Parts: sequence; structure tokens; C-alpha cells
Amino acid sequence: MKPSIEKLAEKGFLFSALFSVSITILIFFFMVFFSFPLFKGGDIAKFFTLEWNPYESGFGIVPMMAGTGIIALLALLIATPFGIGCSALISVFSTGYFGRFLRKVVEFMTGIPTVIYGFVAIFLLVPFIREIFEKGTGMCVLSASIMLALLILPTIILFISNAFNAVPKNYLDAADSLGATPAQKLVYIIIPLAWKGIISALVLAAGRAVGDTLISLMIAGNALQIPKGLSDAARTLTAHIALIIASDYESPEFKSIFVCGLILFIFTTLIILALRLLGYLKILRNR
Repeated sequence: MKPSIEKLAEKGFLFSALFSVSITILIFFFMVFFSFPLFKGGDIAKFFTLEWNPYESGFGIVPMMAGTGIIALLALLIATPFGIGCSALISVFSTGYFGRFLRKVVEFMTGIPTVIYGFVAIFLLVPFIREIFEKGTGMCVLSASIMLALLILPTIILFISNAFNAVPKNYLDAADSLGATPAQKLVYIIIPLAWKGIISALVLAAGRAVGDTLISLMIAGNALQIPKGLSDAARTLTAHIALIIASDYESPEFKSIFVCGLILFIFTTLIILALRLLGYLKILRNR
């Protein structure tokens, strides 16, 4: 009886994996199918320009591509050290009541709607950033990146803390017997053994950072320009899609959202592949 249940579970997991992969591939081909007429007609080049002005046949999405990359990358750079630090506090330094309480708070943060983060940023973060730079509205790259980092932080913390907890106990016991401090165990044992979980956390966080709409839509400023500094406003691809989705279905303005979606899909894939490549290089280095 037990082997048959295990086989059934194995087939169920295999079906789930194949189904997920199939949905991802179908979404990609869906975007390609609706973008193909633009490629075929030779109109695709006009989308890779700097100017977005539909009234004068300007449909350049390069500023949105730059805004997406800058805001997502900055958010990931901000969130990663805090994520590793909080995970270490939960799983290494405060394993008692306070650690469990902190983990519950992080789990609670994952259920907060994104729009709440946006409202908090408008009334608290944006005025603060405006006072620091003493120019602009405060709705800029830095505001969006900070709030986006806060949004992806729970994902990073939960996955990394789980990876820390999965480190074999005999390694930690051996370190204790040698008189290692918690900080030494973290740096020399836990992080090197938990790097796969860290990479997975960063992959998921990067995907969410690139794909988030409301944060960038509400507090990035939605300026059609390539940001030259942290105080400059910007627009991301997801915010751009949300803003033009109600336009005429036959217009180039509407058709551009499929190009945006395809680029967003490829952009996310490249980030994931880059993070996976880091993990692969680490494997080769360990050998």
C-alpha cells in the first residue's frame, strides 16, 4: 500500500511541475503571438526609442525599461543585507521567544496588501525624501526602491531563515565544541551551507520586484524619462501597462503593452538566470 501511495504522490508532484512549466511557456508564447505582428511589420524598432508621445507617433519604451531595471535592482540591493541580517537574528542569535515573535511579524507582513505599503509611503516616506533632497515631489526612484525593498523583504527573510534552519545540526554542534561564537558560526558555517536557499530567496524577491505594479505606479512619479539620479521620477513597465491598458485596442499605444509584457518576461528570466549562474559558479569554486 505504501509504495502505491508514494508513486501516486510522485506522479502528482510531477504533474504539478509539468503544469506550472506549461503555463509559463504558454504565457510566453501568448506574449510572442500578440507581439509578432509588430515584429513582422517592421514597426518594432519604434518601441525601442526614448520618446513616448502617442499623439506624435512616439512609442518608445526604453525609459520604462530603464526605470524597471534601476528600481528593481536598487530595491534588491537594499533588501538583501537587511534580509540576511533579520534571518540571522531569527535563526541564529535569537532562537527563543523573541525570534519566534519576529518571525510571526514577518509572516504577518506577507499578508499586507501592496496598496497599504503605497499609502504609507505617500504620507510618511515621500515627504521625508522630499525634505532630504529639497526638490521635486518626493515621488522618485529612491522612494519607490525603499518601499519595494520593504515589500520583498518578508520573502527574503522567510526563505533565508528556512535555509539557515536547514543547516545540519552536527555542523553546529562541532562548531560549539570548538568554542565558536554565534557570529562565527553564521559566517563560516551557516551562510556557506545555506547559499542555495539564499539564491532561491533572491530569485523570488527579484521576480516580485520586477513584476510589482502598485508601488511604482503610486510613488515612482511616472515620468517618461531615464532617471539620472535617485531623486528623479521614473516609470516602470508594469506601471506603464496599467496606465495605457484602457486605450483603443487597435492603436499602436495598446499594442505596445504586449511588447512591454514580452520584455518584462525576458527581463525577469535574465535576472533569474543571472542569480542561478552565481549559484553555479559557487559550485564550481567549491570543487
